[in-house]
Amino acid sequence: MPKINVYLPDDLADAVRDSGIPVSAICQRALEQAMRRMQAIREVSLSNLEPAAFSERLPTFTGRLVMALSLAAERAKAAGATVVTTGDLLGGLQAEGSNLALQILTAMDVAPASLTAPSTPEPGPAADGLRFSTPAAVALELAVGEAVGFGHNYVGCEHLIVALAGEPDGAAGELLRSRGTDARSTRRAVAAALAGYVHLRANTAQAPASSALMAAFHAELVPLIERLERLEARVN
Repeated sequence: MPKINVYLPDDLADAVRDSGIPVSAICQRALEQAMRRMQAIREVSLSNLEPAAFSERLPTFTGRLVMALSLAAERAKAAGATVVTTGDLLGGLQAEGSNLALQILTAMDVAPASLTAPSTPEPGPAADGLRFSTPAAVALELAVGEAVGFGHNYVGCEHLIVALAGEPDGAAGELLRSRGTDARSTRRAVAAALAGYVHLRANTAQAPASSALMAAFHAELVPLIERLERLEARVN
């Protein structure tokens, strides 16, 4: 059976060894799940885009992300384009209006309304119907990878905004990075926001309002960034 090396931070490697958990079986299962998610988005990317079928074909995508993708496709159609670009994906997130990605941008001092989703053409497959551009398809695959990296069993708008910020060739990534929202800082912001949300849910019986979520975000941000920097220093 082929062998693949998996590298872990020292403290995690020690904990895994001490626990005696079946590392190989767990890794195989996690990789199988990740490959299924990746294959699903690749199949969608290679076929004519049908927004009505997104929910069925992308079962691990959240309802808000499915809506954002549908709005992105509608934006491309309205412009008479044959490909959905990264600019359309960013525009879809903005048009959906109430997803965590927009709250993340706000917490990073980037007002979502101040971002003009670019209409820059991007290369895509030469085929009939509507397709994702090559950068947009890459961004969606990166979003799946971000979800896997966070250990989430879903792919949400927050994963897509990290992916868009990190995708190197699309116009949306160029715009986001020009505003200081690169993949690394956005990923940290997502981690802090999710940690703040969990903390807030544990201390209130009511669903958090946006202002309360932002307060929890800022409360969790500094210590979380310090922990991430320590881990990154060990890896590097």
